[in-house]
Amino acid sequence: MTEEENNLADNLSRVRQGIQQCAVKAGREPEEIRLIAVSKTRSLAEVKAVSALGQNCFGENTIQDAMTKIPYFNNKKVEWHFIGHLQSKKAGKLPGYFQWIHSVDSIKLAQKLSSAMQNYTKNSVLKCLIQVNVSAEVSKFGLMPAEIKPFLHNVLELQLPCLAWRGLMTIGVKGDEQQTRSAFARLRELQQSCKEEFALDDFNQLSMGMSNDYCLAIEEGATMVRVGTSVFGQRKI
Repeated sequence: MTEEENNLADNLSRVRQGIQQCAVKAGREPEEIRLIAVSKTRSLAEVKAVSALGQNCFGENTIQDAMTKIPYFNNKKVEWHFIGHLQSKKAGKLPGYFQWIHSVDSIKLAQKLSSAMQNYTKNSVLKCLIQVNVSAEVSKFGLMPAEIKPFLHNVLELQLPCLAWRGLMTIGVKGDEQQTRSAFARLRELQQSCKEEFALDDFNQLSMGMSNDYCLAIEEGATMVRVGTSVFGQRKI
């Protein structure tokens, strides 16, 4: 192993141990939490190295960057999550490359994704999370909490083919632990309420928590944590 590969192995091991410790502290099973290694802006070599260590879920936030990596992975065990803001005009780029999108935030985008998936193949399903701006920060994308149930009602009524509504996603409040914990707790409550009200058995995913707050997220019910820097190290650019 090169020095860089050793560093990546150490980083990944620390994050996995951290997830396990946080889960145990919260009285949860570590297997309930999926680690999404955020590979945005990382090189193909870095992603290959982390994949070789057994990490099989990666998150990308732009189509252009993702396309420099995804085509090199023909192994179906590697799962790709689109986690960034997506313009509806680029929805056609996702089918065949991504299995999950964490950032659906408009009816128009949902309709475009459904059409794109149908045109690609009628047998594939794109698993969708709705992005929620729980903290109502103007710098963040996502629907307001009060908009989630009307949105979900509309997309379910439209019966959009090839889309599976699986849960919610949010981003914590940077540098404020109390507000971040509160936001994560509100997202969990909203997800559970939606699951019950709309009778969606599979609406059970919570994507929340990054390198600096994933333990808080796990304590508040996260099923997916999006961790980049703690896995790959500080960016060189």
